[in-house]
Amino acid sequence: MKISSTEPTKEKIILELRNRGQLTVSEISDAVRITPIAVRHHLSSLQAEGMIEVREERHGVGRPRQIYKLTPQALDRNPARLVLFANLLLDQLKEHLPAETVKTLLMDVAFCMAAEWKEELVPLPLPQKLNRLAELLTQEGFVARVEQAGPGRYCLTELACPYSRISLSHPDICAVDEAMISRALGMPVERTSCIRSGSEVCSFLIGVDDEEAGDG
Repeated sequence: MKISSTEPTKEKIILELRNRGQLTVSEISDAVRITPIAVRHHLSSLQAEGMIEVREERHGVGRPRQIYKLTPQALDRNPARLVLFANLLLDQLKEHLPAETVKTLLMDVAFCMAAEWKEELVPLPLPQKLNRLAELLTQEGFVARVEQAGPGRYCLTELACPYSRISLSHPDICAVDEAMISRALGMPVERTSCIRSGSEVCSFLIGVDDEEAGDG
C-alpha cells in the first residue's frame, strides 16, 4: 500500500500538538516548516478525522485567533488490543486477589516506573526537579507542565493521560501517575483535578509554603 506524502507531515503536526498542548497556525507553521496555507489544509483533514479541535481566543483588538489542540481520541492513540489486554488483566487480578493486594501491586508498578527518575532528580532543587519531571512525564504521554502556585508551591498539570481509556473501567489506575510523581519527587502530592472526572486536565499541588515549611 502506498503511503500518502501528507501522512508524515500530519504526524509531525500531531507530535507538536502533543508535546506543546495547543498552538496557532503560525506556531505550527514555524515548528513543522511548511506554509500556513499547507498547515490549514492538514488541520482541516485532521479535524475531519476527529483528531484535533479548535477554539477562538481574543487577543487584544481585531479578529480572535484560532487555537488548535488534540482531541482525546488523538491524545489516546494506544492500540486497542493493548487497552483490551490491560483491562482484562486488571479484571482477572481483581477477581482472584483481594482489593488491597491489587492496590499494592499498582503502587509497586508505579514505584518501579519512577525509580530511575528519582535517581536523576534527587540532587536537583525542587524547581529544576519539577521541570525535569514534566519532561519525563511528557515522554510517557502525559504532556506535563509546571507553574508556580505560591511561595514554595507548584502546580503540575497533565494535558493528557495515556491510561484514560483504561481508567473508564478501572478508575483506580488513576492512582498510578500520582504515585509516580510522589515517588520521583520523594514528597507527597495532592491531586486537584482529574481528566476522568470531567476536567480538561489532571493537576497536582506540590510543595509547602514558607510558613508551613518553617513550622515543620
